[in-house]
Amino acid sequence: MFEGLSEQEAREKILGEVEAYCREYHLNNKEFCQGDPIHYASRVYDSDEMRNLVDAGLEFWLTGGRYMKQFEENFGEYLGVRYCSVVNSGSSANLLALMALTSPLLGERQVRAGDEMITVAAGFPTTIAPAIQHGITPVFVDVTIPEYNINVNLLEKALSPKSKIVMLAHTMGNPFDVKAVKEFCDTHHLWLIEDNCDSLGSQVDIDGALKYTGTIGDIGTSSFYPPHHMTMGEGGAVYTNNPLLHRCIRSMRDWGRDCICGSGEDNRCGHRFDSQYGELPLGYDHKYVYSHFGYNLKATDMQAAVGVAQLKKLPEFVKRRRHNWKRLEKALQPIGDKIILPRALVGTDPSWFGFLLTCNGVERKKIVDWIEEKGIQTRMLFAGNILKHPCFEQMRREQKGYRVVGELRNTDRIMRDTFWVGVYPGMTDEMIDYMAEVIVGAVMEAIEE
Repeated sequence: MFEGLSEQEAREKILGEVEAYCREYHLNNKEFCQGDPIHYASRVYDSDEMRNLVDAGLEFWLTGGRYMKQFEENFGEYLGVRYCSVVNSGSSANLLALMALTSPLLGERQVRAGDEMITVAAGFPTTIAPAIQHGITPVFVDVTIPEYNINVNLLEKALSPKSKIVMLAHTMGNPFDVKAVKEFCDTHHLWLIEDNCDSLGSQVDIDGALKYTGTIGDIGTSSFYPPHHMTMGEGGAVYTNNPLLHRCIRSMRDWGRDCICGSGEDNRCGHRFDSQYGELPLGYDHKYVYSHFGYNLKATDMQAAVGVAQLKKLPEFVKRRRHNWKRLEKALQPIGDKIILPRALVGTDPSWFGFLLTCNGVERKKIVDWIEEKGIQTRMLFAGNILKHPCFEQMRREQKGYRVVGELRNTDRIMRDTFWVGVYPGMTDEMIDYMAEVIVGAVMEAIEE
């Protein structure tokens, strides 16, 4: 098959066959018919991703290599940030973002066990899990409806002498009032972590300039799990403009080591065997010096290869998400009195992850059951109220480990009454229109009952 071919020629032949295979067996885009399943999310890809994936496989480097380096550079350029580190998931990204703030290198701003982190209970558990795992007390405040983000008027009430961090997600692609939150953090010398896992491509007007969510606080995080705005299959990223935070992030991502050499690289600094570290012998191998307690949270080069191709499509993905969201929002206006429709803050341009709906005088279970029976997937707003879940049972019983400011009335309402449907870029106008028709029908049926 490869007789007389150079390795590069053989590789190109294989990749050409991969492209043909993908076109024949993966890109079978049949027309949508009413009643066909409509998923809340799905991968959108073509032969570019599959070609890159196989190319990385043929190279067989397996761990992070040239594709990971390329993705980190390209992703940083897209966001307009100085430093980007690829990791194996969005959950790991959140863990690493918070863990970086516990580094002794941060001096008096080091976050320690017993300090507090202001956040919300209406969201995904891995926004708060890293704090609990590091002995940091989450302080929960309520959110607003129909934005589904933190009520910034409660920030001052949540403040205490132990406050060190604010960590919040931009809910479902809808930016929280990041300008107000950033001003609060700057005033009180708090760190701000933006969980951007559901909001890649969302923008906010900051003093007349559009900035991407995730780039306004001290650290931003992204997830590349298949339902998200772009995918690597599994994967995530942590990004910052702060060189010291970047140093902490890279060290903790790569086992906690002090050395900055990449995989397969030796002695970039030129002082591998001639320096003094801690109480180690003079000249101890710098590749095995550890300045932090860390993990191996890196992604593989095969994941990054998919990400490189996906990133090129991201602007079109974001454009289509916005189109789908606006089309669905317009179609659902007739039931706006029975279903509260989502709303973005003035000065923001969301890259919508989904379309949130809060039942208003109709029972959510009846609406969701009707929609699901018609083949349309629905989802809750993740945990609804994380404090009500079994993972908090011991802390609730012992009444320690967290703090609540005021009443979480809207959070509890979201837990009872809110669900969402997808607007991912693989959806056509016909799918959006059918979904709207079914949702309207479900509400009308519930009213008649």
